[in-house]
Amino acid sequence: MSNSSISNSHDGIGKDVDHVDVTHLEKKPEVEPQFSPRDIQGRFDLLRDLGDAEMKTLDKRVLKKIDMRMMPAITLMFLMCYLDRINVSNARLGGMQEDLHMTDTIWNLGISAFYIGYLVGQLPGNLWLAKASPRWFLPCAMLGWSVCTICTPALKDGAGFAACRFFTGLAEAPFFPGITLMTSSWYTKQENPTRMAVWHAGNTISNIISGFLAAGILTTMSGVAGLHSWQWFFLIEGIASIAVALGALMLLPDYPHNTRFLTPAEREMAQYRVLCSNGGKEEGVGGTWDGVKEAVKDPFTWYFCLMHFALVTAQSFKDFFPSIVNTFDLGELTTYFIQAPPYAFAFAFACAVAWSSGRRQESFWHIVLPIVGSAVGCAVLISTTNVGARYFGLFLLISGTYNGLNLQLSWETTLVPAPRSKKAALIAIANCISQVSHWFSPYFWPRSQEPFYRLGGGLVLVGCLLVVVSAGLAKWRAAKLNRALDEAEGWSKQTGGTRGWRYVT
Repeated sequence: MSNSSISNSHDGIGKDVDHVDVTHLEKKPEVEPQFSPRDIQGRFDLLRDLGDAEMKTLDKRVLKKIDMRMMPAITLMFLMCYLDRINVSNARLGGMQEDLHMTDTIWNLGISAFYIGYLVGQLPGNLWLAKASPRWFLPCAMLGWSVCTICTPALKDGAGFAACRFFTGLAEAPFFPGITLMTSSWYTKQENPTRMAVWHAGNTISNIISGFLAAGILTTMSGVAGLHSWQWFFLIEGIASIAVALGALMLLPDYPHNTRFLTPAEREMAQYRVLCSNGGKEEGVGGTWDGVKEAVKDPFTWYFCLMHFALVTAQSFKDFFPSIVNTFDLGELTTYFIQAPPYAFAFAFACAVAWSSGRRQESFWHIVLPIVGSAVGCAVLISTTNVGARYFGLFLLISGTYNGLNLQLSWETTLVPAPRSKKAALIAIANCISQVSHWFSPYFWPRSQEPFYRLGGGLVLVGCLLVVVSAGLAKWRAAKLNRALDEAEGWSKQTGGTRGWRYVT
């Protein structure tokens, strides 16, 4: 992995930029011209004559504006998205399954129905977003799933539960890949891992908040206004989700070339930053189905499909996390509260590893070592009755899998930076295939497996193994393309000199 930078970069802008596009170089010997930051700067009328100090100042201003508006908005949206996804787990402890007269099989069918809807809406939603305005598209999707959440308390049976969860998944489908696409369209490959870790915190924080909400609502509001406590759980979360969606309409940017709260010079700087990070490749939208075709042809797509599928499989415990903690037999209130610390630790861990990955421009070991830790944690969880050891195993299990998912997202968008339609297709295809895991994984966690849930634990271990395999394949291909770039530039460790833009390994 190369961490080199060119001499005339602007404090990280244009780092690793001299570019020779060797996509499918093994099929065509010719290479495209190299691009330096000065070449890229010359494409923009308002940047062309700026000096290094002026470029640096403008870059900082743009980064601050985007951080202040986009990051809080998508972090809160993602938090509410995951609250909506996992609220049924705590509602189950609050008696939802019994009140709707559902067997374990019907309950798991409802859980799976969410992911069927999620799968159906994934690819068309993300391809639409590549051309649509994210400022409108993402909040509208959020309003859609919020309506489904508010309707949940009106359910009467398992069939209604399955139908409601299907439409909830359909509304949520474009959101997760959408904010991944949006983040990679605004931030450089050095900034991407940390920013994705920040909004991905919405995932971990939602698990923390869910436990406290469950403790506060499910244990105190039963019978209020004639409703079950789990019905209040959905109503309160749905109302909060609508409020966040309305706020996002005012905060979210569009894409770098057309965001209205940036000045013309700032819009050009936003485009320049990403161009340098992409090695001079224009992010332009491209034809929708052309992007799909290009993504399907790229081996990286299938490596990341396997990696994403493996990580989601390794995270199959999350829909049953409250039930796992409940096997510790520590009492109802304690069960709700002790769900928070493992997720809080996972968030801090993911941010630290993401910062290191972005700074070092290395992804493989930053994913693999923590996922090995997850496998160790899972093994502890399913092999001992000691509550302290099992609780420690949860820390390891959650930290490695959530860190891996975060870095996998930034790695795939760095290795396939443009055009936007291809990147959108890759993200959607990988996320789509990963959701297949949710069709079968709930059946690995029946209550009959308590307290160890060894069947589910075995599934998690298989997922961890596949993460290592797929990460190795992605690293191998990136290294192969880098060797082709070295040869095209005439660069070697022996001759030295400036090494240009390289694929992140």
